[in-house]
Amino acid sequence: MAAAGTGAKPLRLFLLVLCAALLAAAAGEARADAERSRAAVFAEARALAALGRLLFFDPALSASGRMSCASCHDPAFAYGPPNALAVQLGGKDLRQPGVRAVPSLRYLQAIPQFTEHYYDSDEEGDASVDNGPTGGLTWDGRVDRGRDQARLPLLSPFEMANASPAAVVAAVRRAPYADRLRRLAGGSLDDADKVFDVLLQALEAFEQSYRDFYPYTSKYDAWLAGKATLSAQEARGLALFNDPAKGNCAHCHLSARGNDGTPPQFTDYGFAALGVPRNPAIPANADPAYYDLGLCGPLRTDLRDHPDYCGLFITPTLRNVATRRTFFHNGIFHDLTEAVAFYASRDTDPARWYPRDASGAVETFDDLPAAYRANVDREPPFDRHRGDKPALSDAEIADLVAFLKTLTDGYTAGK
Repeated sequence: MAAAGTGAKPLRLFLLVLCAALLAAAAGEARADAERSRAAVFAEARALAALGRLLFFDPALSASGRMSCASCHDPAFAYGPPNALAVQLGGKDLRQPGVRAVPSLRYLQAIPQFTEHYYDSDEEGDASVDNGPTGGLTWDGRVDRGRDQARLPLLSPFEMANASPAAVVAAVRRAPYADRLRRLAGGSLDDADKVFDVLLQALEAFEQSYRDFYPYTSKYDAWLAGKATLSAQEARGLALFNDPAKGNCAHCHLSARGNDGTPPQFTDYGFAALGVPRNPAIPANADPAYYDLGLCGPLRTDLRDHPDYCGLFITPTLRNVATRRTFFHNGIFHDLTEAVAFYASRDTDPARWYPRDASGAVETFDDLPAAYRANVDREPPFDRHRGDKPALSDAEIADLVAFLKTLTDGYTAGK
């Protein structure tokens, strides 16, 4: 794939990804479907993606009739949230708060399926190392396919709040694109379960559109391709990003091309417990017994018996991070400089970040029960102690932020 993400090669890749998904889905169907011509499969892939685009921006898919997928995943903000709210409001009345910050939908195309034991391929790195829990979509990796991820907000009571798949289908039967959906569903919209599955496939297909969701058009991509020059400050920031003794960001947010030449995704798809402060702006946190423990619940339920996973959330890509105004899984920070500063001084100056208890002692890692605080990441720059010199100075934080801004898509030379 070209770093800039334009031209025929990415288009072919996009269509091949969709066609592979369609052929896999059709494997158990009748022989006539399995033997469809290649042209027919490509045509269906394009039709699904086009329908998915219409669905993505349609507020009729919500119980309120006022929330679309794009309400929380705004293309103007790299398909992330358009505001600084820690959690977005949804539900039938658009007044129900969520429990986690909304992630971006960009650069999800290469995330592997969730596994508790992940080994890199030879193209990616060292195939002998067990990287632990890795992959999956959402903050806790509880689904693997785009269609399954799309299902979650459609039926969530604090998001689009539909009572059932049938309720979603009832809405789209009245939509201007109903005839398109009918053709893709085999000529009828009567079977609600089948139609809902096609609808989810269409959203998945749209989210595989490389121009929208993985364009690789940042300044950093242009620099990798030899078509741009980093400023002195940006270059210093890149060095700090990669330096294990300074930012050590590349330890989880991989910044180099893969061994096969693919552009860096700025994530290793792994999970980490960063120990970010509890966010009182999330209404659920008003209950002192409530904790969002990521991999071990409450939204994910199959790993509850893994106390060593409690507090771990997926490492998101840092591509387009500068377009965000809400950071970390609980949206505790609203400024990129502040988020980077947290990494630099979480352990050297904890009083800056955490509240004090009744005795006046700083309560570090207050968004985790005490039993799980040992899970918190201690890799550099988190290997320091109270009173030590932080890993990054204020000037170095500014350099690092300048570099992170080069990861924003839409770069044009000279601007």
